[in-house]
Amino acid sequence: MQAKSTLWEASRLSVAPMMDWTDSACRVFHRALSRRALLYTEMVTAPALVRGGATHLLRHDPCEHPVALQLGGSDPRELAEAARMGAGAGFDEIDLNVGCPSDRVKSGCFGAVLMRSPDLVADCVAAMRAAVDVPVTVKCRIGVDDQAPEAVLPDFLARMQAAGAAHVIVHARKAWLQGLSPKENRDVPPLDYDLVRDMRAAFPDLRLSINGGVQSLDEVEAFLREGFDGVMVGRAAYHRPFDILGRADARLWGEGHAPTREEAVRAMLPFIEDHLAAGGRLHQVTRHMLGLFAGRPGARRWRQILSDGATRSDAGPELVEAALAAVAPAEAEEEAVRA
Repeated sequence: MQAKSTLWEASRLSVAPMMDWTDSACRVFHRALSRRALLYTEMVTAPALVRGGATHLLRHDPCEHPVALQLGGSDPRELAEAARMGAGAGFDEIDLNVGCPSDRVKSGCFGAVLMRSPDLVADCVAAMRAAVDVPVTVKCRIGVDDQAPEAVLPDFLARMQAAGAAHVIVHARKAWLQGLSPKENRDVPPLDYDLVRDMRAAFPDLRLSINGGVQSLDEVEAFLREGFDGVMVGRAAYHRPFDILGRADARLWGEGHAPTREEAVRAMLPFIEDHLAAGGRLHQVTRHMLGLFAGRPGARRWRQILSDGATRSDAGPELVEAALAAVAPAEAEEEAVRA
């Protein structure tokens, strides 16, 4: 378990919890690029852990720390037990999802729909806090459907602070639970950074991070200069991991050594070998690595070799080596042109 000061330092940059993307293999890859950023699991539902016994969802590699478990649910007692299980499994933080707009979470009465029930969310946070020693945090939207965010969000944050939430991450968009798909909810509702900035000023004693639409480290640094405690990046960190995570440690934490793309790939090879030895398939790991060379010479060949070959039953680390070898000439040619 990370010390709280270390965890807060790590949260200057975090990678958003993303369903079907930020599994353990993804997080190990992201950790190969950044030693400092805070990583999050996919959302894990409290009923799956408490009633379903799905403890396999808590498995993670020791290298992933600092790493937070995001929970979904709306029953305070069940969330408290799930939080205990997560803390017992070694997670550094337990986060409550109050932002996901998918049909599955709406039908289960958790996720963004809970923005309509701030008292219930506060009860959940208080119960989780009483159950664990690690920080309990909340990731939310600025509102849902026809709510007025300028009225809803201050009240919601005040309740989270009173309930003892250690940190709130605000996705600066509304969620439309009727009429928009989960994918559309990531792009269609307009971003309202100014409202979240107002909340930063209104709640100076609350740790507050901003999320939504952040595309570059320049934007991350700008938000940090404005006084936000952290910035959470989602799809940009997944699709262009080197641009965000590979450069983050040097720029945000002053680390002397930044890994090269090749070093990150080679750092993954022992994990890949262990994954295969345990019965896994290569594509379960390499699908998260396809964007590593985004914007670089040879990126298309890298993606093609891994996409075409990694699903074969006999695919192994040699395919990753072959993909890396295919990128090297293009990288060398560009360096020669620069020289």
